Amino acid sequence: MMAIMVAFFGTIIAVNLTMAILASRTWTGLVVKNSYVASQQFNRDLEAAKVQNAKGWQSQLSYKNGEIRLRLKDKSGGLLTLDEANIFIGRPAFEQQDQQLPLALKADGVHFVKIEMDSGDWFVKIKGKINGASYRRDARFLVDEKLTGILQ
Repeated sequence: MMAIMVAFFGTIIAVNLTMAILASRTWTGLVVKNSYVASQQFNRDLEAAKVQNAKGWQSQLSYKNGEIRLRLKDKSGGLLTLDEANIFIGRPAFEQQDQQLPLALKADGVHFVKIEMDSGDWFVKIKGKINGASYRRDARFLVDEKLTGILQ
């Protein structure tokens, strides 16, 4: 009976320890460092999003051959360029691969950054300014070995 009890509780304890160790090595569960400050900025961010939507800016985001590309257009289809453009790249639930990089501009008006990404889910947050007005684009996408990148 003693061996059965030790095996039973030993299995439960081993599984719990394994799960706790795996969980602590991936995502901390922290979404924002200071929720009070984030709540104060929410209305400002919401207003900036409304202004951006009213301007009718359109964007095409793609990942191909180790490069994330962003093409911006105005309402009439004219090309837009970002000033002070940065991209934040990471996994939805794995902080160890998070990176913030500057976006460069090609001659054809496409913003880009070279980065090799493993297969799986990713998110990007792009921030910059267009003629002094704030621009932001958030996206999640899947990198598949068979496909070059599907952006949603």
